[in-house]
Amino acid sequence: MFHIKKMISVLLLLAVSGSLLAQPFALGDGPWYYDTYSPAAKIKVSIVARGIQNPWGMAFLPSGNILIAEKAGQFRIIRNEKLDSQIVTGAPEVQVASGGGLMDVVLHPDFASNRLVYFTYVKNAPPPAGADYYATTVMARGRLNQAENALEDVEDVFVADAWSTTAGGHGSRLRFADDGTVFMSSPFRRDFENPQNPMSDISKLLRLNDDGSIPANNPFVGREGYLPEIWSIGHRAMEGIDFHPVTGELWASEHGPQGGDEVNIIQPGKNYGWPLVSYGRDYDGSRVSQHPWQEGLVQPEIFWVPSIATSGLMFYTGDRFPQWQNDLFVGALMTARMPGTGHIERINFNEFGEQRREWLLADLKQRVRDVQQGPDGLIYVLTEETDGALLVIEPVE
Repeated sequence: MFHIKKMISVLLLLAVSGSLLAQPFALGDGPWYYDTYSPAAKIKVSIVARGIQNPWGMAFLPSGNILIAEKAGQFRIIRNEKLDSQIVTGAPEVQVASGGGLMDVVLHPDFASNRLVYFTYVKNAPPPAGADYYATTVMARGRLNQAENALEDVEDVFVADAWSTTAGGHGSRLRFADDGTVFMSSPFRRDFENPQNPMSDISKLLRLNDDGSIPANNPFVGREGYLPEIWSIGHRAMEGIDFHPVTGELWASEHGPQGGDEVNIIQPGKNYGWPLVSYGRDYDGSRVSQHPWQEGLVQPEIFWVPSIATSGLMFYTGDRFPQWQNDLFVGALMTARMPGTGHIERINFNEFGEQRREWLLADLKQRVRDVQQGPDGLIYVLTEETDGALLVIEPVE
């Protein structure tokens, strides 16, 4: 009963504040120039393309074009630094709710030969009696034709056991590993029981084969009472995934409530604590937990109080910014629930761990949904706005 009352109060709070949080801040035309620090680099930020409606993910195609996933359920192509007005056909019907809809998009490691594109989306189903809503998150794939204007042979590859009668929750990221398996973050719900339930995919990191089957060496395969696709449990809303370029470890950003955003180093079979432990408060100001840590639960490598609404995450490995080699870049949608406070955080490490954090692009006041390194070694940024944009960060020689 306590959690039901708490959920209602939070949903009312979000409904009241939704109009404020949705107000966009005009981006301007650019370019913008910045001096950065520790170590110093002068950078230029330019608009590659704009007019993208609430973009969620992007994938760099071998042709040089960029495939964009819009939350409302459309794929778009950026060609020659211009958003193609033609929509890529073939996307499935998508349920849009809160942070979910059409979400991440990645290319199969053998895309050059098989043309396979993988993506996640919120899938509807007929609701059970007494409910108005019923949906889960799906990993799907389709074949991008040579003209790049249609996805063909689209199929649901894996349907998460994360069905919910409550609209909302957050998105899902995908990341292929070197062994050909794919990591999928499953959705967060306003649900305080299932993140610790090993028979639910809610708030879990999943590991799958590219055909949606379960790898035989997953940590819970053959263990009674556990879903075999689960790689780790107790996450809230994992919205960025990347591999450390030196250690090979899997790192992930996790979206907390008001405080308690995290970056975790993911280990198979481990429990990351949500909602048993948290450094944050819920949206109504109450504590999620009285304990920030507990023996047997993995502590975050990095955390934020107040929250920055973490989004995409990447380690920089290119040669255009040699002074930023192996630095971690984390997108932020907004800081402390205040509109116009989105940015990127560049996090530098030494042999002991985190050493420095630097805010980038904060004065643009945009919600940053994704940050990726392009094939050219430059850094590309998606802003999640109704009139969203793709930005590029390059060095000023």
